[in-house]
Amino acid sequence: MIEDVYGELHKIAGGYVRRERAKSVQATDLVHEAYLRLARDRSAQWQDRTHFIAIAAIAMRRLLVERARARVAAKRGGEKIQVTLDDALLTDQGPAALIDLIALDRALNALAAIEPQQARIVELRYFGGLSVEETGTALDISAATVKRHWVFARAWLLRSMDGRPAQ
Repeated sequence: MIEDVYGELHKIAGGYVRRERAKSVQATDLVHEAYLRLARDRSAQWQDRTHFIAIAAIAMRRLLVERARARVAAKRGGEKIQVTLDDALLTDQGPAALIDLIALDRALNALAAIEPQQARIVELRYFGGLSVEETGTALDISAATVKRHWVFARAWLLRSMDGRPAQ
């Protein structure tokens, strides 16, 4: 399956790398590292192409977060990786507010504790690069539900990352 989706994964990884200030990794390396992680998990059963892309994108997210944490640990107070949580970046268009990747990861984990489906939607849409329709198919919910949860989840995450108490 990797051969069929390699170009798409490289495009997703390229978007991550373009948005990363530290430029700690190249898109090709990110795709390959994610693939190696997925290949080690022999028990993984991918349902279809969309499911595989979503899982690979989440693996890339985790790799970037690990790299960011390692940099911060290695250089106390070091540069933060910045990404955006904006629909425009799903297609790599337009300017958007920058967000700390480590803070996003923490906020996303907190959201997953209270609203797992909304956190999954963020992972699939933002990190997986899936469309509203593809996300709905992957989660077996309607596109309207994906849109509604996507709007709420983005607002919740931005508020949480801004230091204000999330509701």
